[in-house]
Amino acid sequence: MSGYTLKLIAIFTMLIDHMTAVLVPMDHPFYLIGRIIGRLAFPIFCFLIVEGLLHTKNINKYLLRLLIFAFISEIPFDLAFYEPGLNNDHIYHQNIYFTLFIGLLVIAIIHNLDKYFKTKKVNKYNVSQIALSVLVLVTGCLVALLLYTDYSFVGILMIWGFYKFKNNPTMLIVCMILLNSLYGLEQMFAMLSLFLIKRYNGQRGPKINKFIFYGFYPTHLLILYLVKMFL
Repeated sequence: MSGYTLKLIAIFTMLIDHMTAVLVPMDHPFYLIGRIIGRLAFPIFCFLIVEGLLHTKNINKYLLRLLIFAFISEIPFDLAFYEPGLNNDHIYHQNIYFTLFIGLLVIAIIHNLDKYFKTKKVNKYNVSQIALSVLVLVTGCLVALLLYTDYSFVGILMIWGFYKFKNNPTMLIVCMILLNSLYGLEQMFAMLSLFLIKRYNGQRGPKINKFIFYGFYPTHLLILYLVKMFL
């Protein structure tokens, strides 16, 4: 399974999740089904962020794209999920692009630290390296928590988990179980995404303009808001 296919699956399951959250009443039988399907999306996006870090030619441009679309998406995000007088807390949430940006920045710094200490030929359990990596990770988690980003600090830890345990499937599973359990039983269905990720063949797949994928997020949220207004 190529990265392109994984990305399509993530987008499709995210769309189902958001359509359910915005348009389907919570007491409707399909509501729970739609939200469970949607649990597959975020872990796949986290995995793809790590793959993006390892294969990008310019990490600064990658980070900048995420940040730009984070700001572009914020108004559509608030419009879709914010309902005056009903769920006012959503107005203080920041969209998932902010989470992905912070997560990518965290693992990019840790990745550079790993490379730096490797060139110095120091022990891989060097105290300075571990301390600096923990500091970067904790700082990223605190920023996500303070900014009230989607998935909060758990999202940052999940991105880090896919980076840290990329070559250790057992520890990755343990990490994902612990993190997903923080959001309750429904979120545990996100574990199913690991079966899809395992089928990744390391290939990029068809070359499609990246801005089509980036732009889908704010566009579909804006459309969902308009549909909600006319229903």
